Amino acid sequence: MSHKIIPASLIASATLLVAISLTSCGGGSTNSATPAGPGSTPSAPAPSPKTGFEADLEYVRKGQYTYVWVFARKDGKPFDKDDTPYLHANAPQVVDWIKTDEGKRFIAGTNFDLAKGNLELLKKRYVVEDYTGK
Repeated sequence: MSHKIIPASLIASATLLVAISLTSCGGGSTNSATPAGPGSTPSAPAPSPKTGFEADLEYVRKGQYTYVWVFARKDGKPFDKDDTPYLHANAPQVVDWIKTDEGKRFIAGTNFDLAKGNLELLKKRYVVEDYTGK
């Protein structure tokens, strides 16, 4: 039977490596006032998901349009059956029309500057807000 002699320095190095590995994966301090679960770290609460107007505005912005306009009726009422054809006829350059706020606003996405088109005509009938870059 043959026995090999392992050098003491190799055994000490292996033992030290195992000890370091076991202590570095502890996951949290045992002295903390609140117990920490695996992988838990204190962090800021997640932002609440966007809904309604903000979600619709984000959708249009993701279309990477040069201009974003928001239209609302001056009386604050929801758009009716006559408004949609009027908007489409007087702003044919708009690619995306998103009805939002329970039908009270339209978000328009376009690469055409409506100020060079019928914007003044649209402003006579609607409240128009420029959301480009906002």
